[in-house]
Amino acid sequence: MPVRRIITGHSITILHVDDDPDFADMTKAFLERKNNRFTVKTVRSADEGMEYLADTAVDCVISDYDMPQQNGIEFLRETRDTFPDIPFILYTGKGSEEVASEAIAAGATDYFQKESGTDQYTVLANRIETFVEQRRTHQQQQQQLDAIETAREGIAILDEDGYYIYANEACAEVYRTTPDELIGKHWTTFYPEDEAGYVHTEILSSVEEDGYWRGKTTGRRVDGTTFTQDCAMAATEEDTIICTVQDISDQIESAKQLNRYRTLVEAIEDPVYVLNEEGQFEFVNESFVETFGYEFDEILGNDVSIIKDETATEQGLANLGRILSSDGPDSIYFETEIQQKSGEGIPCEDHMAVLPYEGETFNGSVGILRDISERKQREQALQRRNRRLDEFASVVSHDLRNPLNVAEGNLELLRKTCASDRIDNIEHALTRMNNLIEDLLQLARADDQVNNTEAIDLVDLSTDCWQTVKTADATLRGQIDRSVQADRSRLAQLLENLFRNAIEHGGQHVTITVGESADGFYVEDNGPGIPEDERGAVFEAGYTTTQDGTGFGLSIVNQVVEAHGWNIQVTESSAGGARFEITGVKCDVD
Repeated sequence: MPVRRIITGHSITILHVDDDPDFADMTKAFLERKNNRFTVKTVRSADEGMEYLADTAVDCVISDYDMPQQNGIEFLRETRDTFPDIPFILYTGKGSEEVASEAIAAGATDYFQKESGTDQYTVLANRIETFVEQRRTHQQQQQQLDAIETAREGIAILDEDGYYIYANEACAEVYRTTPDELIGKHWTTFYPEDEAGYVHTEILSSVEEDGYWRGKTTGRRVDGTTFTQDCAMAATEEDTIICTVQDISDQIESAKQLNRYRTLVEAIEDPVYVLNEEGQFEFVNESFVETFGYEFDEILGNDVSIIKDETATEQGLANLGRILSSDGPDSIYFETEIQQKSGEGIPCEDHMAVLPYEGETFNGSVGILRDISERKQREQALQRRNRRLDEFASVVSHDLRNPLNVAEGNLELLRKTCASDRIDNIEHALTRMNNLIEDLLQLARADDQVNNTEAIDLVDLSTDCWQTVKTADATLRGQIDRSVQADRSRLAQLLENLFRNAIEHGGQHVTITVGESADGFYVEDNGPGIPEDERGAVFEAGYTTTQDGTGFGLSIVNQVVEAHGWNIQVTESSAGGARFEITGVKCDVD
């Protein structure tokens, strides 16, 4: 049964699970040195980890991925079954987009790849502290929020100045708006002027003196209409006021909402269905019968089993139960298989919700189906490709990087105990090897095409990437006020490699600028620049003009650009340095 432990206090207890005792001990040493609040317990297997969690209150779990008997993701799933809200960081040298995606899907709080050097422990320590504090704050608020969210009456919280800082769905419905629209507005917005004066002088005064008031008031909806509401107000120790409201005017608009819904359904090109409370088809649109090969009279009035086998039917009922539960979502996306009249199965994504209802009366469900056959084919092709790269990634990431990380950590400790010019030579060689490993892995794992993008603030992402690069005394400037549509991790690869390239060729005091252009953005520096006759070769794998360069950084940049369908050009910056212009980018002006 899931356990939710509320842990308070100043100290932070960390469980680190890693089958490599040398690396685990080194990580413990660095983390406890970085933050004196940390106490790190190390174990070597998932079984030992579960035993420790069963007996000890832990604030955060860190786990390697590639371990005997049970890997990190299997351990994650087992942990989530019992401790659903504990921060869990998959901290591993066996990294890949597939592993990262699987980890996040399984409920990992973060995916952190082992890197060279000791700076990673500062980043890891900061993340641990942030996740633990967020969890503690969330736990303190969760009990109140659980009660509020499940209440059928409208509940809201006003700050000391009378502005809404929280409202549940029931409260928003009273005023015919949404919770997001309510938050930030003053309570007087939802009262007629004369009633607002009464509330201020009489009701709020009573709340201030007695701590509580309840009675009937006249509310005002966002459309200007007024209604009678039952209202209660209670003061809290935090100088906020908790309000409960209930519309008692008996004005119902469900029929109008249903008509608007039906009009919307008819206009949707994807198959749409409505099931009554007994699971029988009450409505399907034209696209539904065309896609699955049935006639309307063959579908309407029949049970959903006409298009689903027993497994798919049970899956749909289980998801419907989740929506109807007191803490369930408003709707659910899930994959299922729909049987055509011909008997052929079509993989579909089902977006299911329930029809509006009052009290305990369930009126039925509605869903939109989308054929995902092409997406499934792409996923299968990607899985085959990832399997082919898995052996290569395993050797490079785990079997080579772990010993290198241990060597670098011990080298850092050795530097504090003895002085030798050979230490710098060893560090240089290890850094060179890690750079080559990192660049080779990025090239091997990169997809040829980006399918899922999101709006990304370039200034924020550039700042984040700057923290992951050894910047010495270099300076980063942001001259851009827009977001771009891109894959976040791939765009981060592009920026990090351009930053490294600028520092590598421009020196430790170089200034790097990220700016906007007509249909994209640019990254430029004030370094020595790139000769015009060499600009065509800089994106070739292995091309480098420095002794320490791997020759893969700009090749990775070009690969990211091509995967997004963008273009890149090398020119001269305004200061005479290198300027990389990325165009063909879909931008959103902030």
